[in-house]
Parts: sequence; structure tokens; C-alpha cells
Amino acid sequence: MLLAIDSGNTQIVFAIYDQQKPVGYWRIANDSKLTADQYAVWLSQLLALERLSFADIDDVIIASVVPETLVNLIEFCRLYPKIDPLIIGRDSCKLGIKIILDHPEQVGADRLVNAIAGHQKYGGPLIIIDFGTATTFDIVDDQGNYFGGVIAPGINLSLRALFMAAAKLPRIEIQAPERVIGKSTVAAMESGIFWGYLSMIEGMVARICEEYGQPMQVIATGGLASLFFDATSVISHNDRTLTIEGLVYI
Repeated sequence: MLLAIDSGNTQIVFAIYDQQKPVGYWRIANDSKLTADQYAVWLSQLLALERLSFADIDDVIIASVVPETLVNLIEFCRLYPKIDPLIIGRDSCKLGIKIILDHPEQVGADRLVNAIAGHQKYGGPLIIIDFGTATTFDIVDDQGNYFGGVIAPGINLSLRALFMAAAKLPRIEIQAPERVIGKSTVAAMESGIFWGYLSMIEGMVARICEEYGQPMQVIATGGLASLFFDATSVISHNDRTLTIEGLVYI
């Protein structure tokens, strides 16, 4: 069985696959202070619920955008499943795609994994929007190569900055208000966050397609993808497990 680990800025996803079929899928907050032993205690209990153990794991692959966390994840893999993991971004991990950037070494591991998964599942050209700590737009050409991208502040990050910087504005939940024009402070904030963000998404997709020179499928992934997928026609597919599936393909 394969253990695929996607270490993002906010959460880490651990997924077990057997012959490319998902067996287990678990999340934990990304805390660089967690040790290899703490990961082992947490994951061993979840594996046991599926009648599995570390002995059932044959391979491990990791994509990480947090270097401090990666060190302890590697140690966990070597101590418990007793496997040296394949790590996205290292020379030993060949992805089989071109990275058409001025500085290809700077692109995040998760973005490359998404590009591979997106092309495998949907063809190309594509725009992959990942709603995470940052909201990223990744462009994949018709050959499956990573063509470039856009990075914007994530919606939760924007909301937290608004709350912290403006003394009289309260914390709010992210939801789709019925009206654009708010009749209260909270309603105005809800509109600004949701409809403003949706307008950014639709505007960026239009500009990317215009610059690229042809229409593109748009794939959404990440925790808040479903909220925006239901509110716009520019997103073709909502694929919550895209990054993990990319690790399985690799």
C-alpha cells in the first residue's frame, strides 16, 4: 500500500491507497513542532480503525511546502513504516513534465502535483484553482507542462487581515449572501468577501484565457472550492482530492 502525504501551510493530509484505490484519508493541523513519534501515535490509531498498521505500507510519497515540517515527516517515515519516502522537488523524483518558468525551482511542490493530476484526469489546457492558505491559479498546457500561474491571498487570510486591521469589524463566516448590496456591516462584509472574491476568480480566469489565447477548462480544489463552484459557471469541475491523486499518479 502507498502512503501519500500532502503537507500544506495549514493542514497535512495522510492518505492510504491500495492499487490506486483510496483506503483512508485523514487530516491534521500542520504544526512544525509535532515530532515523528507524535505523527506515529496519531496515525497508528487511525490505521487501526481500518484494520491496518505501518507494516502494510510499502511506499511513501510526500509533497510539502513547509520545510520545517518536512524534516519530521521524513523521520517519521524512516522510523515507523521504515521507508525512505519519495519527495516531490528532490532530484530523485522525476515528474516527467516541463516547468516553463524563469525560475522553475521556485514553484511549490503541491502546484506541480496538481498539474500532473489535472492533466491525467482532464487533459489540457487547464487552469487549476487551489483554495488554500493562498489561492493559486496554475496553468497547464495541452502537453501537461506547467506553464505558469498566479498567487493571490487566500480567502481566510484576507478575512483575518480585515478583522485584525479594522477595529470595528467583527469576525464573520464565509457564506454566499443573497444580495451584493449589504444593509448592515456584517452583510456588507459577507458580500465583499464572497462576491468580491468570486469576481476576482472570474476576472482572473477571463484574463488568463485571453492571454493564453484559447479557452481552458477550470478545475477547483481545496477546502472552499465547493462554495465557489456552486456560484459560478466558469469552474468546470470541483475535485477535492486532486493533490493526493497526483501523488498516487507520480
